[in-house]
Amino acid sequence: MKETWTPLPAGELHAQSRSRSRRTMARWTPVAVAGLLTVSLFTSFPTPSWTFDSLDDVVPKEATWGDIPSTRNITWHSCYSGKYDCARLDVPMDWLEPTDDLRVVLAVVRLRATDKDNYHGPIFFNPGGPGGSGIYSMLDHGELLQSVVGTSYDIITFDPRGIGSSTPRIDCWSSAQNYHFWNLQDVGVVDAHPDTLYEAYTRMAAYSQMCETAMDASQILYHSSTASHARDMLEILTQLGEDKLKYWGFSYGTLLGGTFAAMYPDKIERLVSDGNVDYREWYDKEHLNFLHDADKVMQAFFDLCHAAGPGRCALYASTPADIRKRVEGVLAALKKHPVVVRTNKELGPDLPNLVTYSRLRRFMSSTLYQPQRMFVRFAEIVAALERGDGRPFYDFYSGSGSLQNAVCQAESVSPTLPLPGLVEGNDDAFPAIMCADSVPPPDTVEAFSLIVKDFEAMSYAAGAVNVLFPIHCVNRKVRAKWRFAGPYGASNTSFPILFVANMADNVTPLISARNNSAGFPSSVVLVQQSYGHTSLSAPSTCTAKAIRNYFQHGILPQPDTKCQPNMLPFDLPAPASESVSGVDAADAELAASLLELSERVGRMRSLTLPV
Repeated sequence: MKETWTPLPAGELHAQSRSRSRRTMARWTPVAVAGLLTVSLFTSFPTPSWTFDSLDDVVPKEATWGDIPSTRNITWHSCYSGKYDCARLDVPMDWLEPTDDLRVVLAVVRLRATDKDNYHGPIFFNPGGPGGSGIYSMLDHGELLQSVVGTSYDIITFDPRGIGSSTPRIDCWSSAQNYHFWNLQDVGVVDAHPDTLYEAYTRMAAYSQMCETAMDASQILYHSSTASHARDMLEILTQLGEDKLKYWGFSYGTLLGGTFAAMYPDKIERLVSDGNVDYREWYDKEHLNFLHDADKVMQAFFDLCHAAGPGRCALYASTPADIRKRVEGVLAALKKHPVVVRTNKELGPDLPNLVTYSRLRRFMSSTLYQPQRMFVRFAEIVAALERGDGRPFYDFYSGSGSLQNAVCQAESVSPTLPLPGLVEGNDDAFPAIMCADSVPPPDTVEAFSLIVKDFEAMSYAAGAVNVLFPIHCVNRKVRAKWRFAGPYGASNTSFPILFVANMADNVTPLISARNNSAGFPSSVVLVQQSYGHTSLSAPSTCTAKAIRNYFQHGILPQPDTKCQPNMLPFDLPAPASESVSGVDAADAELAASLLELSERVGRMRSLTLPV
């Protein structure tokens, strides 16, 4: 179907988001079973203060999504100061039984290729979630993704149904203020105190019931499965006149890509699956094994802190085991004696601020997503808490008055209307999509307590925190009408898939990439010898060149290819990579783009993960 292009009248687009500590996980980033993911999942604390530009600085101010008419064919409108093209595509809400009454409008954005002489078509990407906004991610770092794959490609993404600027949106709250007030009732991590689980379980059961009641009229919860997202992506592809998909998915985006490949194996031209959610576990099992490598990442902190020495790691001790004892000692102390950050008229807080066991546990878990940029800060914050000083924690996670501003300035927008600005994603969408896709959890708190024990046994560092994932499915009654049920692979994809995995990823472990690859016999797994969530957590020129060669030339790495990161946490040098023979100017430029890309993605995940 031929695409059309229409200039859009100038208006105003402002970056507007709820202040929260979530995409996913998330950055889950469950994640984060995926961004895993990149969502807060209802933990309300002020977000970190960073020296990076805000998205208000990054995003040109122009027209709102509400100014773009929805159409049943792709109609591009120049947007964001002409740098991008935007469209609102009207598709059936129910792909199995389409009607003119139940519709979804997808917000789609394109960054055009600049190398027109060697044009190679569009590459789609999904940043993770579920619940992560593709629009937000495009404006934040779409150009950097394009610098990796090549400027001869358009880069395209969209806000999946129920998310961001797509409508109707999954938003369970009668007002933005109620969302924040609910978060203030957070009960903490389930292992914080005896019987905390009972409060957490009841709280989530109440939330599930409220959300399903609030969203029942729109019917979107019945039609927000990953299968529906995949069919939406096929529709966008078809509308663009493309026969096959080129795609790069991160975290939950790997589940979307893998589901698409299993449903439409003849539609694959290139597919990179980066930071893999295990298909079978997501759809058919309890979310548990996603934590398989979490403690490996935590152990890397102890080992690398020790290797870095006292000059680079504030928690240095004579052995890695002694560093672990220091961290565990601080956690144990906080259970009985939270650290108080006293009021300060100039620096904040306006009220005394407590650094509790739960807050530090969540911070520790979120640190595992981005070791390259977070290990140093984690060491500094824990060392300060060891001295009874909570100011570094407060300064990192709190702008003065930010929580008050978040509550008082939050704007309520009907879920049937496009948001007037940008958000990183929808907190409500993550559990709605995950729970609609997945096997329901036990329906009693006593039975659910066994899941908690399994999570804690799987990971001492992150298990209790990530009970967040399955507990959000408690008391969910809505199941997706179209739920993907396998097969979890295909023997005949029209082009082999490239799976990319870190050797230790805290929420999408290497074993998940291998499990997924087994379902696609012609595929290859590339292992990046680094820690954290997705390859972007640790820039690797070797990995980026492999991905670029795959997209541009259809060259798969050899089986068992291993790529070293450009640097280890604490600024330690990485082992020399046998896959990169010298660094020329092009490699240096690629490395610089990767570093900025990693910083931007890391900033998003740190702003959105629960603390």
